[in-house]
Amino acid sequence: MERRRIATLLTQCQAGQEVTVGGWIRTKRESKAFAFLVLNDGSTQDNLQVIVDQGSQPFEQLAQVTTGAAVRIAGVLRESPGKGQALELQAQHLEVLGTADADKYPLQKKGHTLEFLREIAHLRPRSNTFGAVFRVRNALAAGVHEFFQARGFFWVHTPIITANDCEGAGEMFTVTTLDLANTPRDVRGQVDHTSDFFGKKAHLTVSGQLEGEFLALALGDVYTFGPTFRAENSNTTRHLAEFWMIEPEMAFADLADDAQLAEDFLRHMCKTAVERCPRELEFLEKQYKAISVADIARLAETPFARMTYTDAVKELEKASVKFEYPVAWGTDLQSEHERYLTDQIVKGPLIVMDYPKDIKAFYMRLNPDDKTVAAMDVLAPRIGEIIGGSQREDRLELLESRMAAMHIPQEDLQWYLDLRRYGSTPHAGFGLGFERLVQYITGMSNIRDVIPCPRAPQTIAF
Repeated sequence: MERRRIATLLTQCQAGQEVTVGGWIRTKRESKAFAFLVLNDGSTQDNLQVIVDQGSQPFEQLAQVTTGAAVRIAGVLRESPGKGQALELQAQHLEVLGTADADKYPLQKKGHTLEFLREIAHLRPRSNTFGAVFRVRNALAAGVHEFFQARGFFWVHTPIITANDCEGAGEMFTVTTLDLANTPRDVRGQVDHTSDFFGKKAHLTVSGQLEGEFLALALGDVYTFGPTFRAENSNTTRHLAEFWMIEPEMAFADLADDAQLAEDFLRHMCKTAVERCPRELEFLEKQYKAISVADIARLAETPFARMTYTDAVKELEKASVKFEYPVAWGTDLQSEHERYLTDQIVKGPLIVMDYPKDIKAFYMRLNPDDKTVAAMDVLAPRIGEIIGGSQREDRLELLESRMAAMHIPQEDLQWYLDLRRYGSTPHAGFGLGFERLVQYITGMSNIRDVIPCPRAPQTIAF
């Protein structure tokens, strides 16, 4: 008989049906006449209670049925007299597919700290918390594609290995086939990459934006959704070395179009989470009390406020609270500033626009005041920045001037400059770290708890 997932069994099946399920034992409770098994297969936050009667074939297998064991059970559904469950399974046949040493199995009925669960990342998806987080992550990933595909965007695949440093920060992982014990050197003593696989220095990408731009300037509207990497030695709750980025790029678009797309996208993602994962969000809210389902639903309906960077600085300078980092025009906003703006000033999501050119990347369009660029950050309550974007500089002379001023070599980016030579048009886009979005919606305090195998300094065990 075909295996039924518990998620569909509990919502689509009726008492009297014969079904087969597979899953892992959460708990076992025995008496002389019968036993109760609690089974979960990962498809839902809810467990399935299984009744095993004395004298039946399943009852004879109970010695092998321990917490963590993998089993296949066939039986008949019946209405459950217990609270919180409509159906339970009367077992007729039980097969133990994988035993588990009950004394050594790390996931016991007692609660475990998130720190401990990080040490057993290969087993933590079986816990209530991480089962919920990863089901939410799945729903949000599907929602990403649904949002952009419904609006006519094309999903494009930009390279993971690149010679470009889009962010200009230099914090990139090097990709090489050179013998690290005997690396060739040039006359200056620097590593000579001419004999390397690509003939030049190559890295893992931090962004697919630059390639996304040339695809948008041919296909119109595109988006990327894939892994990116940053070799920033930052061991915090907000940073990962490997993470997934969502980067839409629109041709014939300005900063206002970009801001509206970002707002529509975030609201769509919140709505997706509330509609598809209510049980998971309710559990996480009750367990961690970080963000409520009502708050997520409210964000899905709330229009985002807009404010220039200059006005944001004025609001912060008037604040009665003392910030750890000083506020001054020309400096980047810190997380504490962003949270004050969302939580105290506008009391909701906020898009800050037109940042000083000296703190933003070379590719952002220079505004007429020659002091600011057409950049934006989307700030969400409680967490601060969640999206960063801009209108791109589409004027060749100004882009070359900006690159020269920021000491960015042009020889390796002639293809990027060609986009301004041949059919240039205003275009804009943004970037969103997927894990930051999952962290916000699930309320998890550490970003390492929203990705199956977190990569961070000195962390690559799984």
